[in-house]
Amino acid sequence: MQSLPVVIIGGGPAGLTAGYELMKHGQKSVVLEKADKVGGISRTETYKGYRFDIGGHRFFTKVTEVQAVWKEILGDDFIQTPRLSRIYYDNKFYDYPLSLMKTLKNLGPVTSALILFSYLKAKGQKYMNPDFEAETFEEWVIDCFGERLYRIFFKTYTEKVWGIPCSQIRADWAAQRIQNMSLKQAVINAIFGSQNAKSLIKKFDYPRLGPGMMWERCQDLLDMHGSPVHLNTEVVRVERQGKRITKVVAKQGDQTFDLVGEYFINSMPISLLLNRLDPLPPEEVLAAARGLKYRDFLIVSLIIDNPDLFPDNWLYIHSPEFKVGRIQNFKNWSPEMVPDPSKTCLGMEYFCSEGDDLWEMPDQQLIELASAEIARLGLGVKREDVEDGCVIRQFKAYPVYDGEYRQHLQVLEDYIRGFENLQTVGRNGMHRYNNQDHSMLSALLAAKNIVGENHDIWNINVERSYHENFTDQEWSKLRGGKLVPDGQSVPQAV
Repeated sequence: MQSLPVVIIGGGPAGLTAGYELMKHGQKSVVLEKADKVGGISRTETYKGYRFDIGGHRFFTKVTEVQAVWKEILGDDFIQTPRLSRIYYDNKFYDYPLSLMKTLKNLGPVTSALILFSYLKAKGQKYMNPDFEAETFEEWVIDCFGERLYRIFFKTYTEKVWGIPCSQIRADWAAQRIQNMSLKQAVINAIFGSQNAKSLIKKFDYPRLGPGMMWERCQDLLDMHGSPVHLNTEVVRVERQGKRITKVVAKQGDQTFDLVGEYFINSMPISLLLNRLDPLPPEEVLAAARGLKYRDFLIVSLIIDNPDLFPDNWLYIHSPEFKVGRIQNFKNWSPEMVPDPSKTCLGMEYFCSEGDDLWEMPDQQLIELASAEIARLGLGVKREDVEDGCVIRQFKAYPVYDGEYRQHLQVLEDYIRGFENLQTVGRNGMHRYNNQDHSMLSALLAAKNIVGENHDIWNINVERSYHENFTDQEWSKLRGGKLVPDGQSVPQAV
């Protein structure tokens, strides 16, 4: 009897990686993607021959199996890209990671002294209360760096990204995205250099035509080996009987069709998945799904009549007087992203929420806003240098770690665990603000579970897989069911 294919919901890095791993084990799959192209937030958009990311996507990992997938799929189409980024704050640019002398010069002696005093005060409070554990982003950063540095380099940018006060963001997010180090360690790193955190790497792999090149190639491989990827296909219902998913009902244009499978892998937002189930889950599960929040994102891609503006891959714009949060210079990611060498393509990134003023602003007005802001930033761009532009909006780009997300997510995780043939993976599928390699890692383990292994994908150590010091040796220990260095246990592999 021929086995039924694995039905995979979502054609981003997680969904496609699951299909690719299953293909290597001789298992057929079918991938359903709502958009008109694969890659999810890691796709590459094109406008008049100019290629740009939905945010920049570095290809860096210490997990050997993830690295192997990248190399198997794309091979020689990777280039090595030097990493350079800076922070813009109060009309000045700061190297990132911080350069000690330049930072002190920019801040001036008074502010530098106040930062030191604030840091010592935080350490004194920690000494007096050694059992204190930060619960919010604000508490975590002040505990590590002091209040003064928090307000200069963390508060304004973080609140611009998330749209809520730092006092309402969980410390989980800080621990995941910022290396846990003190101001003392930051100064040591500035003087002697450091390779401890992933954000400090000096160069990284990058597909020469953008990250979408990776996932379009993966799509071709799956199609070629009998595991089709269906675009413009929306999952409208996921039918269940007891503890088993029985089929997925999908819509493509005016046509609706059923897909029956033995196993199902989901990578669309977990809150949407729960609302697509038929029959619906209990009300407490639906309430938890409604409680999860997301941050949306839009990028204004500007074509500039200037061949060489600034050397950075991207800039962080911390100053609150600018609405733009980050600026990508795609020519510095790969020269092939820009078809005309006499031009530059910048991605002006705005963090927003569906329905707010920025999100609802007409495209032409957004292009005018971005053009005015790039001219004001002092980056060598005059308003008349902006020749053209386009706008891309991205729903549910970032899972929000607010004060209630953990309890809501636990309810959803417990409910999903009750199914015998359903796994949920990836950034939105697990509501984890992770990187591409972690999304792929969760998908690899999900696929391996289907072919006979036994992994608990919810217990992948997100923090360690983000940092550079998550090594392939630690990944081997994780797969063997041993303790990873922070003491988090994972199940024994079969």
